[in-house]
Parts: sequence; C-alpha cells; structure tokens
Amino acid sequence: MGRYLRIEDLDLGDKAVFLRVDINSPIDPKTGRLLDDTRIKAIKGTLEALSGSRVVIGAHQGRPGDEDFTSLRAHAELMEDTIGRRVEFVEDIFGPLARRAIGELKAGDILLLENLRFASEEVLDAPPEVLAKTHLVRNLAPLLDAYVNDAFATAHRASASMVGFPEVLPSAAGKLMERELGALEAITESPRRPCVFLIGGAKVEDKVPVVRSALERGYADKVLVGGIVAKVFLRAAGFALGNGDEAALSKRAALVEMAKGLVGKWGDRIAMPRDVAVKRDGGRAEVPIERMREFDSSMDLGMATIEEYRSIISGAGTIVANGPMGVFEEEGFALGTKAVLEAIANSKAFKVIGGGHLAALAQELGISDKFSHVSTGGGALLKLLSGGSLPALEALERAAERFRPKA
Repeated sequence: MGRYLRIEDLDLGDKAVFLRVDINSPIDPKTGRLLDDTRIKAIKGTLEALSGSRVVIGAHQGRPGDEDFTSLRAHAELMEDTIGRRVEFVEDIFGPLARRAIGELKAGDILLLENLRFASEEVLDAPPEVLAKTHLVRNLAPLLDAYVNDAFATAHRASASMVGFPEVLPSAAGKLMERELGALEAITESPRRPCVFLIGGAKVEDKVPVVRSALERGYADKVLVGGIVAKVFLRAAGFALGNGDEAALSKRAALVEMAKGLVGKWGDRIAMPRDVAVKRDGGRAEVPIERMREFDSSMDLGMATIEEYRSIISGAGTIVANGPMGVFEEEGFALGTKAVLEAIANSKAFKVIGGGHLAALAQELGISDKFSHVSTGGGALLKLLSGGSLPALEALERAAERFRPKA
C-alpha cells in the first residue's frame, strides 16, 4: 500500500475530475427517503480538496433487481444539504445530456451523474484493459483531465468506473481512500502490540478466512469471535450446538473444517465464548457452552465471556472489530455487542471498526468519535485482511507508474 498518487500530487485546479465515490445508502422502501448520510459526509474532505476543480461524481445505489436500485436524484439533494454546496444532477451517465453537462461545468462546480449501475457495463467484471474500452470510459474520458477514487467500500470490485478510467487518465486516491488505506497499514504493517481482532456477524464465508489470515500473517496476537463466527469455532472445537444452529452449519462443513485446523494450530490465540445467552420463557437466559445443545439457537455472548473479552480489549495496543457479537437487533440480545463496542471505545488502543452494523451502533450509542477509524467498507476491509487484493487500489498503483508527474 502507498504506491498510489494523492490529490496533492496532481495539478487539479480548474481541471475536469471524475470522482468515483460510494454513497450507496439505506432507503426507506415505503417513501424512497435516504435514511443515512454517513457515506456522503465521509467524502466531504475530498470535495473540499477538489474545491477548485470541475467535479463529475460517479456513484451507484443498489443492484439491478433489488428494492433499493434507484435514481441518485435524492442523493444529490442530500449531498447539497450535507456539504453546503450546490450539486447539479443529470439523469444520464455517458450520453449526450451527461457530456453536455460536463462541458458546461466551471471551476468549483459539482455534477452528480445518474446511478452508474443503470449502465450494464458497470456490472461487468473484466480485466482493466477491457473495461478501459467500455462506452462509459470511451465517452467520458476525452472530457476529463483526471480521475480520483474515493470509493473504498467498492474497491474490491473490478468494474469500469473503478479500474477502467485509471488505465487512461492520471489518477489519485481521494481523502477517504487515503484514510482507509492508512488505517489498514497501521493494522497490517506496524500494529501496536498486542493486536486484537474481534470477528463476529453472520457472513462466515468472509469472516473465517479473515481469522486464518490474521493469525497466519501475524496481524493478530488474539482473535475474539462472536455471532455465527463463534458458532463455527465452537463446533470446530467439538461442542454440540442447538438444533437450529446445527442445521445452519450443516451446509458449511468446509468452514468448520477450516476452523478446526485453526483451533488445532492457534487455539491459544483464539478466544471463544465460555457462556452464551439463549431464549428461555420469552426472555434472555445465560448458560455455559456445554448446555447450548439444549436450546435451538444461541443469541449473544454471556456475561462471563463479556468480562473476559473486556479484559483482553483493555490490554490491547491495536484493535480491529468487524461484525456484531450476537443477534443485537433483537430485544435483550444486544448486550454483548454493546459491551465490547463500549470497551473498545474506552480503550487507549489504535482502534478500527468496520462493517455497517458496528458503525451504525457506534453512532446510535454516541461513541463514533472515540474510534481511531470507522471504516466505510466492510467487504473491501475483509478482502484485504483475508490476504486478498483490491482491484481499485491496483488500478491506482498502475496509474501512478504511468502518469506520475516528472520531478
């Protein structure tokens, strides 16, 4: 990381800049109203850095067929309110309306194009040299002087707007992208020890490989698991789960086997729940893990586990947290997630949280400002931490070699 250009490395004053952002936001299905402006606020620093440029913003919302796959007109209005600047919107992507609007921009202007995923090429996964020849890139690149990528949350996707433009334009990372990559460097290259990972949530196909990578690569000195991730590791350690949990893991035998190998090799560095919260008589009850099999499903960490996790967190030098510790949306079962999140917030460690659930809960609890970094990109964060690569970052690095200004 770090072999890419930054905004300051390019002369962008009064230049036409294509700014790729990720402002994909939750939408009220009944009213169509945007429910959260977190990702819009996150790009404010980049827009300030480009205040003298002619900015053309490319973004997406949802996926074809999804309920939230919709126009970005409301995003333009919310962006205006959030950043306090006029944001023009054009109901076009690379057609004549968009090209005319780009040509009419003046220094300091901001133009938001229509949802990029309305163009079928944007969901095409292909090599960069192929994506550089898409209609999107071929139609817009001649009108542009440079490209800036601030869409860290989408950086794990090889799409035309993410990797096509850097093949043909001088390109740089935006301020948010810089912060995200800087936080990842602090985790993976020079973490303050001990480095503690908390991995929870439901997407075990993504999370178990992160646990493996964190241990094998030496990123983590200790990994604390919660949510369905914990159930995979408890099953791998030989504990019987309730019928519902056993059924849920029956199709994930390969992940349980992976976890079994990790427990065998790194068991002393993996902290698993010693007790769990379950539903009993319509409320919360706590039982030791040996009794999990008596209940259909475990819902949260128990108090003994919470205290153990708090103790480990308090002594950490670096903390990385991704995913809730239980079914926190259900009344009575948010205790574990809130407790560890507050413990992280109160820690003196360098602390990074990722994924929408934890970020939203931190905001709800009023503790967001206590974290060193709140990542906007769950998938991208997980891909890098699991040893994968980010096509968008690789595209910026190739562009740096090709377009680096002469000294």
